[in-house]
Amino acid sequence: MKKIDINKYKVEFMEKFAFEFKEWMSPTIRDYYSLFIKKAHTNKSQLLSWVKEYSILKDGRSISVAQKPVQLSPEARELFLQLRAQIGEEVHVGDWLEITQDRIDRFADVTEDHQWLHNDVEKAEKESPFKTTIAHGFLTLSLLPRLTDSVNPEKPLYPSAKMTVNYGLNQVRFPYPVKTGSVVRAHSRLIKVTPIKRGLEIEKEISIEIKNTRRPGCVAVSVVRVYF
Repeated sequence: MKKIDINKYKVEFMEKFAFEFKEWMSPTIRDYYSLFIKKAHTNKSQLLSWVKEYSILKDGRSISVAQKPVQLSPEARELFLQLRAQIGEEVHVGDWLEITQDRIDRFADVTEDHQWLHNDVEKAEKESPFKTTIAHGFLTLSLLPRLTDSVNPEKPLYPSAKMTVNYGLNQVRFPYPVKTGSVVRAHSRLIKVTPIKRGLEIEKEISIEIKNTRRPGCVAVSVVRVYF
């Protein structure tokens, strides 16, 4: 076999392997994999700095190759050590909440999204594959603070913090529709905690369970910053 044929075979084999490997991944890992490959092809030096951006805590200081050390307050350091020990664990399961048609209609009024799948009960019973109206995906998403108990002033998640800020979302999926009348609750799994200036950045994977349904209504990675 000629050398050029061997190289062609190797390329075809690797492309097939990479495709099958990517399909095997979960959506979250797949996105990180795609980002990694994109950075590898775009800029090698940028990739190296991206890989090295990993911090550890030592004697109250965050040691980072890519950044200057971050000085943590005693309260932040205590919370960091507590959370670091819980990474990978389910840290919260919320209470059940019913998604009523009234709640869906009020959300539609606020967002001006009155698509019949959400608000026209009679049409949905006849034409929708779900045989009923369903909640907006963004309604389910907007309920994350309520479902994770992060807005209850009587039970703050981080009592020693001066301020907690919703910093954003890394990824959002709606694997299954939340039908009207469904009862849902949130499961939160801690996946990362990073020291930042004056506090911590905390990432959790939140899955919205639908009672008596195998697939979740929403899966999102929530990013919260806690300041001390």
